[in-house]
Amino acid sequence: MAAVREGAVHLEDRDIPFRQFRPTDAPTLPAILFCHGGGFVWGSIDTHDGICRRLAAQTGAAVISVGYRLAPETRFPGPVDDAYGVLHDLIAQADEHSIDAGNLTLCGDSAGGGICVSVAKMAARDGIPLRHLALIYPALDPACDTASQHALADGPLLTQDTMRWFWSCYLGPQPDHTDDLLPLQDVDLDALPSTTIATAEFDPLRDEGEGFASTLKARKIDVTYTCYPGMIHGFMSLAVSSATIDAALSDVSERLKASFHGQSRTKKA
Repeated sequence: MAAVREGAVHLEDRDIPFRQFRPTDAPTLPAILFCHGGGFVWGSIDTHDGICRRLAAQTGAAVISVGYRLAPETRFPGPVDDAYGVLHDLIAQADEHSIDAGNLTLCGDSAGGGICVSVAKMAARDGIPLRHLALIYPALDPACDTASQHALADGPLLTQDTMRWFWSCYLGPQPDHTDDLLPLQDVDLDALPSTTIATAEFDPLRDEGEGFASTLKARKIDVTYTCYPGMIHGFMSLAVSSATIDAALSDVSERLKASFHGQSRTKKA
């Protein structure tokens, strides 16, 4: 990286840390707001430092990784509000952050993917234009009842019971599954930007990612969906050498990079 900047966005009652990765010394860069995975209960800016550096290097964009508050101490929609607060600050203080507020995208893996969908829905509701939404093996469905959830209930790496526990920490013991900001609720989906969804063949979350892609396609959203063969949940962050991992990261990066030169499907109100 040409520069790595630590900072915090000061919201009304809390500070939300972030780390910005800048791949070049250009005075202004397009930006990717990144939300890390970890089942809503763990993970951090540090655990996802590597993938953020690679995204920045391959897209040429600044990547802003958000240290949102974690469950169960902070339940939904708290983490979403944190990420959205950072997004607002990036727009309001674009010059200070050295980014182009007209070239903003969202990217998240696993739980961070679910948070990004909620943030994108808030942006659509408030007329904030986004160029792209990139979801890497996203956690979207608290029911955990898809065919892949049952077929891969014992993993590898991620199990169905663990995923159910993650959602219970995030949504609480008596969740309201009708909240409009939950990823799969059919509110503001038509206004989402072009989207890339990447899943893994041996991941319990595979089918919810594929199902979400089908839902967006039915709404005429520009969607690219790829399930990477032989891969497991979290594969893009594994410390291994793999042509498939390299190809997956390249595919996501190319879609993000292309969006900075295209037309966003999200229009300002």
